Amino acid sequence: MNGFQAIILVCLSSTPQQDCSENNAVDILATRVNNELGCASGWQEIIARSALKEPMTAGNDPNGATYIKTLCKRIKTDP
Repeated sequence: MNGFQAIILVCLSSTPQQDCSENNAVDILATRVNNELGCASGWQEIIARSALKEPMTAGNDPNGATYIKTLCKRIKTDP
């Protein structure tokens, strides 16, 4: 049986979106979902209930603004 991992990356605004990855994100949120649709829906509620709803800056640098990027990865689960 397969499933998916929905991932939110929090990256610095100085990082181009195409370069934002799990390797350089300043924060990562992830959860298991049943299908690809689950990777794209429900994030608004998750963000609204978290600290991500407020404008974020990295450290004390006011120019260290951040943005979020979502990813979806297929995971294989044991039967």
